[in-house]
Amino acid sequence: MMTVADVTRHSVAALVQAGFPPTDAHRDVAVLARHLLQWDTAAWLTRQRDLAPAELGAPLDALVSRRALGEPVAYLCGAREFYGREFSVTRDVLIPRPDTELLCERVLSLLAARPAASPSPVIVDVGTGSGCIAVTLAAEVPGLLVIASDTSPAALEIAAANATRHRVADRIRFVQGSLTAGTSDVDVVVSNPPYIPEGDRAGLMRDVRDFEPASALFAGEDGLDVIRALIPEARRALRAGGVLALEIGSGQADAVAALMAEAGFSAIRATRDLARIPRTVEGVRLPASV
Repeated sequence: MMTVADVTRHSVAALVQAGFPPTDAHRDVAVLARHLLQWDTAAWLTRQRDLAPAELGAPLDALVSRRALGEPVAYLCGAREFYGREFSVTRDVLIPRPDTELLCERVLSLLAARPAASPSPVIVDVGTGSGCIAVTLAAEVPGLLVIASDTSPAALEIAAANATRHRVADRIRFVQGSLTAGTSDVDVVVSNPPYIPEGDRAGLMRDVRDFEPASALFAGEDGLDVIRALIPEARRALRAGGVLALEIGSGQADAVAALMAEAGFSAIRATRDLARIPRTVEGVRLPASV
């Protein structure tokens, strides 16, 4: 009889043979095995000498075979943690990443600075995908109202399921449409838009290039096509004093700040991520007369 450790050792060897660094192979197999076993971290650390259940071997082999071809672990498990919550994901949506948690933190900071007597703020999440931004903001700010737009019906279905899962569906309206989807007089427009230059496609990890939705990744020659369209659209949707907050790619901060200034935004600032790369840019909508 084989133990859990025996089964996973075989799976790690298969990934290493497929070209994965040993550290990555161990990490990925651990996540996949825990997913199948429904074990938390404590169980994983203490029960690997248990006899492997019959339902572990073949299903793990199948997942490892798909991982060896580059399919992301999040899609194999159907979930990814974001801001302390688990979100369902499929190949119809971008996999949530820590960089986007910074964007949520910036918006939460802006909302916290509002006067206590202010009415419930309204936010538009453009290109909601899995709904990770919309759901996180609604869950963190009681009373917050969110309009979440996406052009993909499949993505909106996943986002709505995540909203229901985290008990905020009553405060999020999902809208199929591009950019701000015709909304107006809102307090914040937030987006993690496509921002990767088309020329960078070949250099991306195959996990990203071959499996995540291209429409959520690439945006023209310099990666700014969607942002160029979104900034003036966001200005029209925002009330005076409202804020536009965007996640951006490496090296794009100056160009995005210039586009915001040209469109009539002030108090423009960039925030750096843990690697000291400017990762978000935000600006305040000036009144129409300014």
